[in-house]
Amino acid sequence: MFGAMAAGPSIVRKPLHSEDCLATLRCLEILGMQRSALGNDEWRLTPRSEWLNPSQPLDCGNSGTTMRLLSGLVASRPVAATLIGDASLSRRPMKRIAEPLRLMGATIAGETAPLEIVGGSLNAIRYHSPVASGQIKSCVLFAALRATGTTEITEPALSRDHTERMLAATGVKLDRVGLTVSLQGGQAPTAFEFTVPADISSAAFPACLAALHPGTEIVLTELGLNPSRTGMLDVLKEVGVDVTVNLKSDQLGEPFGDVTLRSPDILKPFTIAGDLVPRLIDEIPVLAVLATQCHGTSVIRDAREMRVKETDRIETMARGLRAMGATVETFEDGMAITGPTMLSGVEIEAGDDHRIAMSFFIAGSIAAGSTRIHGAHSIQTSYPKFVEDMRSLIIE
Repeated sequence: MFGAMAAGPSIVRKPLHSEDCLATLRCLEILGMQRSALGNDEWRLTPRSEWLNPSQPLDCGNSGTTMRLLSGLVASRPVAATLIGDASLSRRPMKRIAEPLRLMGATIAGETAPLEIVGGSLNAIRYHSPVASGQIKSCVLFAALRATGTTEITEPALSRDHTERMLAATGVKLDRVGLTVSLQGGQAPTAFEFTVPADISSAAFPACLAALHPGTEIVLTELGLNPSRTGMLDVLKEVGVDVTVNLKSDQLGEPFGDVTLRSPDILKPFTIAGDLVPRLIDEIPVLAVLATQCHGTSVIRDAREMRVKETDRIETMARGLRAMGATVETFEDGMAITGPTMLSGVEIEAGDDHRIAMSFFIAGSIAAGSTRIHGAHSIQTSYPKFVEDMRSLIIE
């Protein structure tokens, strides 16, 4: 998306060839961005100064990030577009981004996909987001780049700040005061070169797999270590994992490095709540699996946002873990899991939710008997080599 709005051609190295990323790429190409491959792991992205009116719907697939962020870009340009998604994405709430964009002057029909957006000239707003969401914040900031005046967005807690970091690194001036970010319109990112670091949400699965096997040591290399995303490492420390971080450098303001994890003999219970939640919201399903093997009760609170992901992740994880023999209590905003419990293999319905499918793969790897996961094809949306990578981890 940065390549599509930059002031010249940009280079992206080591792009992730997942369904979500490719859906984003296809949408931007329909809108006029050109992509040329410079090799298997390098793309040149050439933006178009005037975006095209799409002659077909922009299919975001399963990606909520694509639909929400792309809405901000489309709304700020004189184009009309319909954004669609798969059955799962079509159930997810889009009022949260439609509302601020309407306040800025965009015309948007729909509060779930399909979204029909007529973009154009926008005006700055001061907006208080009802939830801490990097997607809402990024949508508004993208729209604000072309709006008249200075836009402010305030969150109840700090969410992922990838967008702010990359905007600043590409020459866009923005300010942060506490939980408020402001940006003056009339700016565009400069062209850039970017090597994509490894995703910490994907790294959570081998990390938890290793933690479930006492005495195991693994190294996660070239891992993105944005502080707004490293809550998982805090939880691993709480359960007793020895975590060593070797920061190397940064890419467009995004720190990265190698992380060495050494698992303990006994896992201690953990608590997730408050400002920690936005820093690991996507990792909670696999951390729930880890909780089944901790000695005591682990508690997850303030995570109501899990109920409006690809599935209701609180209920889906609780139902599956209970079926495997775990002791799980659910709340409106989270769950409590008491362990350790010997898990048993069962049939799991992942609901076409990639993180649910991957989490139960990890659970199945330590369960007695066979585990069958329905809807596991969804793993392709974010981690195409997941099964191959997990099977390559030889843990004795």
